[in-house]
Amino acid sequence: MSPRTTTPPWPLVALFTAGYLAAYLLPTTVGRLDAALPLTSTEAGAVGSALLLGSATAGFTLAAQVERFGPRRLARAGLLLAAVGYGTAALTTALPAVVAGAVLGGFGSGTATAVAATGIAAQRDPHRVSTLGLLTVSALAGALYLTIPRLGPGHGLPLAALALTALLTLPATARLAAPVATTRVARERGPLPHLRHGLTLAVTLLLWSLAQNSLWGVSGRIGTTQAGLSEVTVGAVFATALGAGLLGVIGAGALGARFGRALPIGAGTALIAGCIVLSATATDLPTFATGEVAWNTLYPVVLSYLIGLAASLDPRGRWAVLIGSASSLGTAVGPLVGSLLSAHVGYPAMGAILAVGLLLITAPMTWVALRATPPTTEHARYQEHERDRAQPQSRTAAERPEYRPAA
Repeated sequence: MSPRTTTPPWPLVALFTAGYLAAYLLPTTVGRLDAALPLTSTEAGAVGSALLLGSATAGFTLAAQVERFGPRRLARAGLLLAAVGYGTAALTTALPAVVAGAVLGGFGSGTATAVAATGIAAQRDPHRVSTLGLLTVSALAGALYLTIPRLGPGHGLPLAALALTALLTLPATARLAAPVATTRVARERGPLPHLRHGLTLAVTLLLWSLAQNSLWGVSGRIGTTQAGLSEVTVGAVFATALGAGLLGVIGAGALGARFGRALPIGAGTALIAGCIVLSATATDLPTFATGEVAWNTLYPVVLSYLIGLAASLDPRGRWAVLIGSASSLGTAVGPLVGSLLSAHVGYPAMGAILAVGLLLITAPMTWVALRATPPTTEHARYQEHERDRAQPQSRTAAERPEYRPAA
């Protein structure tokens, strides 16, 4: 899906929301698996990790294949897989079926996310579209955190919400660009630009996501066990935190590239490390709520700049999908790491370990943000190249320089 397509932003935002929602609902999904099924906390975290590992696998598999198979076809297949997988896991209590359904649903979510990431990278302003996606998924997740605890117990409700979201997103795929010819796609392929920057960002974002989701995966248990709160109260805190995240995303969208990407990514990650320590040491409602709200305000802000940075490395979207999949891999491992660390050293020590890890990767992430080619320049060059191909009569051959991705 390239800049020559006519895909409007809103179908991409819908796909982004359907693909990312599973990670946002992870605490309630893992918590309910732990409470409703014969699983230990670590085993429930492992199921959550398996779900997100399926999502990461889809991204790595499809990173360079979206144009070959066609975004519309892949998006529909991914959403149907998500609906079938999550729906199956929601309707059964047999552990093998729950795990298999969760993994299948995760693969479907990852497929939808891969299509969305490729399309977002082709937009004139990837940061704006990714910000809209984060805004939508935060709002939906916040509403679900308020609703699910009031609908009753059981492990199936959050999984059913994921399946229903995938089904409701299906009509949006009709507005995705039609598939391009396979031979033409193969002819257009070239090496990945910004190889060193892309690999550095992939590794650091994997670790960044691992730290975030190590805490996110056990946040529900911190609230109910260490802070002594009810599930309804914890759900209200999460909804409030995600609401604060909406404000953060709106602020990030308003700021745009005014301060560049290095400052929001570097300073934001350092502040997130402090929020993780605060949340992990909470023993009462004020501390728990403060840590979660501050953390969820900053997290989507930094993530929006990271997604925009990944998209800027390759306007065809390959780095966006690969780096997003590395992030999903860290997200997948996070719940298991968080469960293991909290079980062996306790929540406060776990928070300190995660915070130190975040501070260590702040420098290389900031370096990539400083050194990468400005997205407006790269996207403008590529879009000009595509417009000339679509309308060759607009300029002579001598006036149409060949597009070559930045090294």
